[in-house]
Amino acid sequence: MNHHQKGIETLADMLGAERAQAIEARFRALSPTFEQEAMSVVFGRTWSRDEIDRKTRALVSIGILSALGRGNALRIVFELAVANGASLAEITEVLLQVAIYAGYPAALDALAVLDEMPS
Repeated sequence: MNHHQKGIETLADMLGAERAQAIEARFRALSPTFEQEAMSVVFGRTWSRDEIDRKTRALVSIGILSALGRGNALRIVFELAVANGASLAEITEVLLQVAIYAGYPAALDALAVLDEMPS
């Protein structure tokens, strides 16, 4: 199996086939090349690794994306975090760490994105 197919399967395993297909289609609509690379590298080579569990990977990603102010990717990773067992309390704790190390404005922006998420 190639990395692209592994990425699609990994994403579908986490969010379900319908949601994974929607994300894949959105990426492809923006850029087919971006979709190929994102699915291959992000989900096929990284999220599929077993060295840390997916919940931990999602919480780490939330911290990084929040610190960088990457709201679009953060929306997807909030969804991945919840799908992989992270609680709202755990996500909030990560954002408190963001506030300390990346600044309160970064954490506030991430909290605003989290607040937009469906319950």
